[in-house]
Amino acid sequence: MKTEQFREAWNKGKLVGQKPPLKPKDVWAIRIYLQNAHAVRDLALFNLAIDSKLRGCDLVSLRVRDVTHGNQVLARAQVIQRKTQRPVQFELTESTREAVGAWLEKAALRSEQYLFPSRLLASPHLSTRQYARMIRRWADAAGLDPTAYGTHSMRRTKATLIYKRTKNLRAVQLLLGHSKIESTIRYLGIEVDDALEISEQTEI
Repeated sequence: MKTEQFREAWNKGKLVGQKPPLKPKDVWAIRIYLQNAHAVRDLALFNLAIDSKLRGCDLVSLRVRDVTHGNQVLARAQVIQRKTQRPVQFELTESTREAVGAWLEKAALRSEQYLFPSRLLASPHLSTRQYARMIRRWADAAGLDPTAYGTHSMRRTKATLIYKRTKNLRAVQLLLGHSKIESTIRYLGIEVDDALEISEQTEI
């Protein structure tokens, strides 16, 4: 009698698909954790990740001069995205400017240096892999499932909130630096979310 061998699925027990954005209460839980831990660099990185909505590769390769003018941290900044080679602008809220300023003061970084230098000799700045590990650590500290969140969770957090509050897709497209509105729709999973929201409000 022939016995069949079953191969275990590669994704068994793993979460696949898009990583969800953080909820506002989760953002504040992580902020409070980092503040209490006096994690000056991590707080600056976290706040800047939420505000900038940058891809991980663009965030970790920021230089001090990208977000400062003289001794002042800018309220708005602009960088060229590595993936698209297109410019994208982002805001730095007051709390982010304070966090970045505190990090610059502590690290004594010069204008041309990377904003988040790596502690590993082989890399001039934090790698996206290191950044992803930090996100999992932050999520765990906030009582979240660390496997559910990643670098795109950070990028999607504020963009998703802006869309939910304004329904202005064009604004979100500009903020994410997407060339096509379809990319923004796919990235935020908007059509599915909106359809589910309508369905939840419809009783039979």
